Amino acid sequence: MFVFALAVVFKLCSIQFIQGDKYRAMAEKRTVKRFEIPANRGNVYSADGSLLATSIPKYNVAIDAVTSSNKNFEKYIKPLSDSLSAFTGKSSNGIEKKIRKARRTKDQYLLLLKNLSYSEFIRVRNFPLFNLGSVRGGFVYDQSTKREHPMGGIAERSIGYEKIDENNYATRVGIDGAFGVKYLRGENGTRLKQKIGKGEWKPIRDANEVEPRDGYDIYTTIDVNIQDIAHHSLLGQLETYEAEHGCVVVMDVKTGEIKAISNLGRNREGKYYERLNYAVGESHEPGSTFKVMAMMAALEDKVIDTSTVVDTKNGRKMFYGRPITDSGSGHGKISAAKALEVSSNIGLATIVDEHYSKNPEKFLKRLRTWKLDQTLGVSIIGEGEPVIPKPGDKIWSRNALPSMAYGYNMQLTPLQTLAFYNAIANDGELIKPHFLRAVKEFDREIEVFEKEVIVDKICSDQTLSKIKVILENIVKRGTGKKLYSETFSMAGKTGTARTDYADYEEWRKDPKYVSSFAGYFPADNPKYSCIVVIHKPSTKVGFYGADVSGPVFKRIAQKIYTDTPLIEEMQTVEFKNEDIISDFEKFNKVSNTYKTIMPDLVGMPAMDAVAFLENMDVNVKVKLNGSGEVKSQSVSKDIKLKPNQTIILEAS
Repeated sequence: MFVFALAVVFKLCSIQFIQGDKYRAMAEKRTVKRFEIPANRGNVYSADGSLLATSIPKYNVAIDAVTSSNKNFEKYIKPLSDSLSAFTGKSSNGIEKKIRKARRTKDQYLLLLKNLSYSEFIRVRNFPLFNLGSVRGGFVYDQSTKREHPMGGIAERSIGYEKIDENNYATRVGIDGAFGVKYLRGENGTRLKQKIGKGEWKPIRDANEVEPRDGYDIYTTIDVNIQDIAHHSLLGQLETYEAEHGCVVVMDVKTGEIKAISNLGRNREGKYYERLNYAVGESHEPGSTFKVMAMMAALEDKVIDTSTVVDTKNGRKMFYGRPITDSGSGHGKISAAKALEVSSNIGLATIVDEHYSKNPEKFLKRLRTWKLDQTLGVSIIGEGEPVIPKPGDKIWSRNALPSMAYGYNMQLTPLQTLAFYNAIANDGELIKPHFLRAVKEFDREIEVFEKEVIVDKICSDQTLSKIKVILENIVKRGTGKKLYSETFSMAGKTGTARTDYADYEEWRKDPKYVSSFAGYFPADNPKYSCIVVIHKPSTKVGFYGADVSGPVFKRIAQKIYTDTPLIEEMQTVEFKNEDIISDFEKFNKVSNTYKTIMPDLVGMPAMDAVAFLENMDVNVKVKLNGSGEVKSQSVSKDIKLKPNQTIILEAS
């Protein structure tokens, strides 16, 4: 026993004096660890300063029941319990017993509150005992952040996000993802934490603690008002036509700023949400919207004029053993301008085949000078690659040129197509679409993003003048005539393209189309360009571009034009409509006499009707998400409304 005791003493001395530093280091490594403090991610704002994405701090508050002195603990335990009781609604005595038990059991991390907002955290931090700090008062907290999108699902995919999984693999989507690393992320700080058992770590203060540097804020080009209009206009049309997915982009003609972008796809339940960024990432055959490029190439190369006669036969013509058809019974002999106005496949295929079949490189070179074979290089990750075939490619054949003339056998993204139409509106200057205006730290500008020119002039002024007239006529009397309005002007081109037609026999049983409309407005002094693309609308309802995508374009143009008129067009204010004047005077008389009288809202745009009623302090419910015009109202006109009454509007 004596020898055994000597051995124990020897071992203890060995551990304490010889190997002590080693074991103390091991113990400290296991119980004290340096953790990263994540920096607050920068905010994403719209052009007018509205918040699009922000990091919301969340706090967990605990108490180290051991660290405070007996004097402080006994003096403040009751006031602290009372404060926590008022904050949580729980019993003050119950809270006090819980904390006293933690002190007896030497619990250094008793979790009291979870997921507090910043204002709640500040309030709790000033409670008795907690206001003495971490050492004297035992105040312990953990901070985490959560990314929020105040606009909800509107433009959620384009605003984007950055997610990093457990394997440190990053998924970066939209603006937030594209600029996260460089601007938004910031720099993390570090803090020591001590393990106190049961997997819990208590923060401890030390001189080497590094505070995090928050990320910079970025200001986008998005206009919240235009974004809301675009989103709901697209949503309503997708629902009406039971389409698979669609997108819309609105772009400022002079600057290239993207004012609105919406990408909606349908889930299994039939609901639409921001599923993928179709406008930026989805390349597809553009169909008839490409006919404008084909016509401009022929005009610029001076192989035709707008008055050149083209024979479109009776709606069917053979090209190298393959038929090309037009809708209806054909148009016979018409001018080249008329061929584009009525969107004749045969007309454009004939023009391109007759003048470029012996030298296809001449046509392809023209497309390359417009950079149609290249991506735009936009900042958002995942831009789709354009496909412009050339001789020697697998998809090249003798039919390649006639097919390309009316938008097949090639691929472009909606944004690439829009950029070209924007160049037409912008007197030939092709500019890169961009999503950011500036990066800021509070009010200090870190970086400002200016307009980037891709091609100084895509064609001559003569060609531009001719194509602009045709694009206006398409809306006035061509395939887009259903969109024509006397109160404001638009110019653009409809597009209807087959899709998923590799197995033609299967396609005939269940035909699928891509409907589109690309253009700009006002036609005589363009302010905005816009493209609408809707994939696979129900053929039972309709599928032509003028019917499916065109109304979305018109609704957006009309709403923007009404809300933000140009100074040069203020004369439209003098436009008089006797019915409108009569209705206004009638309602004005009623509304001034009875402040709570129900107006007649039938025929009014649903979005305007909702805003109108909300200003009357009543509750409003809208069926079909408020898209289209009001068809019925649950309370008849001229009925006196009750306080907080609910009005149900049904929109088309």
